[in-house]
Amino acid sequence: MWSGPPQPDEGLPTGLSAVSVPWKNLGPSKGHRESPGSLVENPASRKEAQGEEHSAAAPLDVSRLRSSSMEIREKGSEFLKEELYKAQKELKLKDEECERLCKVRAQLEQELEELTASLFQEAHKMVREANMKQAASEKQLKEAWGKIDMLQAEVTALKTLVITSTPASPNRELHPQLLSPTKAGPRKGHSRHKSTSSSLCPVVCPTAGHIPTPDKDGKELSALVRAAVEDNTLTIEPVASQTLPTVKVPTVECNNINTCALSGLARTCHHRIRLGDSESHYYISPSSRARITAVCNFFTYIRYIQQGLVRQDAEPMFWEIMRLRKGMSLAKLGFFPQEA
Repeated sequence: MWSGPPQPDEGLPTGLSAVSVPWKNLGPSKGHRESPGSLVENPASRKEAQGEEHSAAAPLDVSRLRSSSMEIREKGSEFLKEELYKAQKELKLKDEECERLCKVRAQLEQELEELTASLFQEAHKMVREANMKQAASEKQLKEAWGKIDMLQAEVTALKTLVITSTPASPNRELHPQLLSPTKAGPRKGHSRHKSTSSSLCPVVCPTAGHIPTPDKDGKELSALVRAAVEDNTLTIEPVASQTLPTVKVPTVECNNINTCALSGLARTCHHRIRLGDSESHYYISPSSRARITAVCNFFTYIRYIQQGLVRQDAEPMFWEIMRLRKGMSLAKLGFFPQEA
């Protein structure tokens, strides 16, 4: 007897379901009664039916498993493809962003380099202009100081070699070394001014047989003149003939005749010298004046070179020095321009 549908076996996989198979319900026939042997054979037939049921359900379950696994694989591959596409898209966007940022960085670096270069150029330009202005200012200052030094030297030289058109007459009381010319009187005998006879030096005309006796001899005066030339303190002044002091001596005519303080010779003296700040004057002859002026010109030019006032090359300065030395040699030999 069939008590109901067969239950699935507990040992089968969970994915497999038992297939219901219709069973025939064979009841007892009217003319036959069930025998005990038939009742014994029912369990065996039942087992055979179950085995046939299981053999028919197995291919169906395998096909279902295969189809489900294929669907899972397809869905997984589609999901992975979608994820891969999204990742590739994101990477592409990131690459584009990186490329854009690189371009921006390169542009900024280029602008920074251009700005730095322009700043350095401007700074170099400003420094160059400042250096040029400073050099020009220093040059102008140096030229100004040179002009000042030159003017000061010229002023000193002019003070040393000053020439006055109307010199004052020397005071015979303050300058006893001056020689006094004599002048013959129209009457017999001679007369001397009493107010000046005591202060005049004992000097008479050489024709009277006396020799001039200055305070210092020629060698000592020459040494003093040389020292004054080296110290740039010598002064030469012209003396007009009408300003020369005269002393009347009987029967002696000595107008415009004086004795040179350096050579001791009787020569017409048109100039006199003064040493430093001293008030004493010494009359000198034209030859002595030429020699002194030649030496003074030489020393003045050398002094200008030492002070940096002569802005020439070495060769022109050498030839100028040779010219000045030639002038000294000619003056020493007695060749000098004659004065009118």
